[in-house]
Parts: sequence; structure tokens; C-alpha cells
Amino acid sequence: MRNSLCLLTLLALLCIACSGGAEKPKEAARYESIDTLPMLIMQIQKCSKLYTAEYHIHKIVTHDDVVRLQGNILQHDFNLRMPLSDRKIAIPIDATLKAYIDFADFSERNIERNGKKITIVLPDPKVAMTSSKVDQRNIREYVALTRAHFSDAEMANYEQQGREAILQSIPELGIIETAQANAASTIIPMLMQMGWREQDITIVFRKDFGARDIRSLLDNSTIEQ
Repeated sequence: MRNSLCLLTLLALLCIACSGGAEKPKEAARYESIDTLPMLIMQIQKCSKLYTAEYHIHKIVTHDDVVRLQGNILQHDFNLRMPLSDRKIAIPIDATLKAYIDFADFSERNIERNGKKITIVLPDPKVAMTSSKVDQRNIREYVALTRAHFSDAEMANYEQQGREAILQSIPELGIIETAQANAASTIIPMLMQMGWREQDITIVFRKDFGARDIRSLLDNSTIEQ
């Protein structure tokens, strides 16, 4: 009888021990899943301005200035190109565009979790024209004998038009998509080190950016005028 009682007591102690040991991993896992988010946010914020794409653009701005004589004779309209009145110019411009993502305000609002899956919503990208230069040696100009040469004010205006054209071409260049891809290649390894599987990680922007969004994406503090 005494042996049976001892055996029952031993079995009860073993059950309690096993039960206690099984709870610890669950508590640890729960603590880890809660605690990694602040750590993740802190690590991503350390990226600060993450420059993710750099494009070198070469553009030639052309302008064709022709004097035309327009009028009406005997109820007939005419539009004649005046001889020896042509002015043409081609201005090559080299510019550098850089795209970056500023993680200074990255927070829990940029993270979406669904079970084991996690989605990082990147802050809106910014694009800066960090440099632009006119290739003075390769400017080509033709001015007819009866016309005056292009003035400095006209040249400056055409150069500004060239810079504006480069900025407007940003959606076609793919620099925004490159910025997203390179940001993902930086953030995904960071998440994997914290225990997420690569197939459970998604990196996205808040929206697809088009031509209408360009002005909102420009970093005017660094764009040369």
C-alpha cells in the first residue's frame, strides 16, 4: 500500500514538472513575438535616409526659332517662312537623380501583421536632383545672318526647361521601382535575422506613384535651380 502511494506521488510530481516545462517555451515565444516589433522599428529607424537608387541622365534640349510672316490678302490667309531667319540650338545637360527613403518617422503604423506574415509599408520615396550641368563645349548653335544670337536669359530658360523635362520623366525611368527593390533588399535580411521567413515578408509602398505624384516626391531642398 505504501509503495502504491509513493508511486502515485512520483507520477503526480512528474506531471507537474512536465507541465511546467511545456509552458516556458510558449511564454518565451509570446514574449519574443511581442518584443521584436519595438526592436524592428528601432533598427529600421537607424537607416535614417536610405539612398536606394542613383541615375545619371543625359538630355539634349533643342529649340528651333523661325520667323514667319502671317497675314491675309484678298481674303486668303498666308503663313510664310522668312528666308535666312532660322535660329537653332541644342544644349546637352547631364544630371544626377537620387532616390531615398526617410525612415525617421517609421513606426508601428508602417507594419501590418497577419499571423506569421508581416508586411512593411515603406514611407513615401523622395527623389532629388543632386547635380545638373550644361556641357558647354558641346552646345550646338546655328544663327542666320539676319538674326541675333541667343541671349544669356534665353539660354538659362532653355536649361531650366531641360531640368524640368528630366524631372517629369521620373515615372518612365523606373527609379521609384528601383528604390523599392533596393529598400527591400536591405530590410528583408534584417527581418530574417529576427526570425521571420523570407516567404512571409512583403515590402510595399503606400501606393503606386504616377506622373501626378512627381511634385510631391521631389526633394526641393537639393534640386538645383
